[in-house]
Amino acid sequence: MLPPFADYCQLIADLPQRFPFIQTSTLQVYTIGKNVAEVEGQLVFADGYVLDVWELLDLSARTIYKYSYELDRHGERVWWYDPMEHPENPTLQDSFPHHKHVHPDIKYNRVPAPDLSFTRPNLPFLIAEVETVLQI
Repeated sequence: MLPPFADYCQLIADLPQRFPFIQTSTLQVYTIGKNVAEVEGQLVFADGYVLDVWELLDLSARTIYKYSYELDRHGERVWWYDPMEHPENPTLQDSFPHHKHVHPDIKYNRVPAPDLSFTRPNLPFLIAEVETVLQI
């Protein structure tokens, strides 16, 4: 289960202090209904890396209902994560429905994403992954 909504908002607000290699954050969290909130924006890193973040939160269940995380570098897609179901692909079943799109043939080349979840914050893991790309 995600932390209470106010704590989740604070976690997002604190990301630049917690991860000082984030150059800028435009992440915003806002409610769009009684039990629904949205997280959207970008985290900008060195060397032209930008992480686009979109999450739809179910506030009553304290879960992430849907998400999309996309890493670009100078406008070119590096990878992206999404939970679109692909039951026909047995290699993705270990982390169903979470998966990552990677090169080559990034649209169709998918690998399991066992570190992503609907019930815990994904951003710390994703930022740590960007950190390894930056080789910090």
